[in-house]
Amino acid sequence: MMRPVLAIGAMLLATGAGAETPPARPDNAYCASLAKALDRVGSGGPAFLRSYEPGPGEDELPGPIRQSAFSYDNALAAIALVACGDVARASRIADAFVWVAGHDRTQDAVRIRNAYQAGAVDGSQAKLPGWWDNASSRWFEDAYQDGTATGNVAWVALALLNVHQAAPDGRYLQAVQGLLGWVDKVPGRAGASGGYAGGVSGFDPAQEDLRWESTEHNVDVAAAAHWAHRLAGDPKLEGMADRAGAFVAARFQQDLGRFAIGTKADGADAEPRQVALDTQLWPILGVPRPPADWGRAVQYAYRRLRAGGGMTFAGIGANQWTEGTCQAALALHAVGDDDASRALLAAAGRSVAPSGLLYATSAGEVPTGLNVESSGGVEFKYYHRPHVGATAWAAIATAHWNPFTGERVR
Repeated sequence: MMRPVLAIGAMLLATGAGAETPPARPDNAYCASLAKALDRVGSGGPAFLRSYEPGPGEDELPGPIRQSAFSYDNALAAIALVACGDVARASRIADAFVWVAGHDRTQDAVRIRNAYQAGAVDGSQAKLPGWWDNASSRWFEDAYQDGTATGNVAWVALALLNVHQAAPDGRYLQAVQGLLGWVDKVPGRAGASGGYAGGVSGFDPAQEDLRWESTEHNVDVAAAAHWAHRLAGDPKLEGMADRAGAFVAARFQQDLGRFAIGTKADGADAEPRQVALDTQLWPILGVPRPPADWGRAVQYAYRRLRAGGGMTFAGIGANQWTEGTCQAALALHAVGDDDASRALLAAAGRSVAPSGLLYATSAGEVPTGLNVESSGGVEFKYYHRPHVGATAWAAIATAHWNPFTGERVR
């Protein structure tokens, strides 16, 4: 939810099963598209994928996202490649995350930024995105991309756990523990309502603590901490999973059959009118031992947030959010509504760009109703551009892969 694309341009599984190595899935065309995109970076070595390609009528991307490899999108790509059985390519992204996490340009702590420069990670510097402005003859960076969102840290941890399960490597698990330690220990992470707060935003060396708490972020933390605890046995990780899971459970609105989006900085509930699709879908996939009643939120989202054959982000506008359409397809499969799941995947498949990546939207823009603090409170939107994140979610949903547990959704 809180991973903005700049406004100018963002049957259930048991969680304790053993490792499952997925077979190669040549029938999953989205896997091939991701592999092709990664191969363009080079034939080997750690690398990040550029999140977006220019859309129809664009010669190039706007400066702020021209070279951006958003961490969330790359985490999804690594997970999708694991789900496709392409562990070698998934490891290239995982290795890039391990290196940048340990080589932040200003901090000694193991840390992930919201975005990095796309391309090969050569081991010289963890490069952050930016752009040169000819008019002012200055280099600019983006406050959100330089920051660290709690949910993005957890998604990188989930990516490393997925890759570690398929190709065990102690570096991956060690990095996961370090990243979750950042979430748990750095000042400002503790929210007023008992969950994990939003992260930090702004420019080095004085970044602002984001003290609101996101339901979606806490799903991510609960899933990653639970999985890491299962592997490492660290009781602190178990405590993190319990704490984040309790926050999510407290956001379930029994009378409405849906999840609240989170809280404000002071711990008060967010505005009731604010609804986000992923907040309704992810708890039943990501929180350990979810109550069956949470399946109502998936059906709520399908009823209330659909537009045409696909899904919106927040029930606003007529255009479909491709990534969310694929997320909903996976969640509906998890609660047994396979007809609706297949229909949504078919709808998403109609948004394929010439490169093979899926467009982020079915057409035009998809509003979210959420604002980007680092951009002066401007609402962030998704645009009709080929998108690695949307393509990865399509691969994940087509493979019936639960990214939160590294298992097939039966």
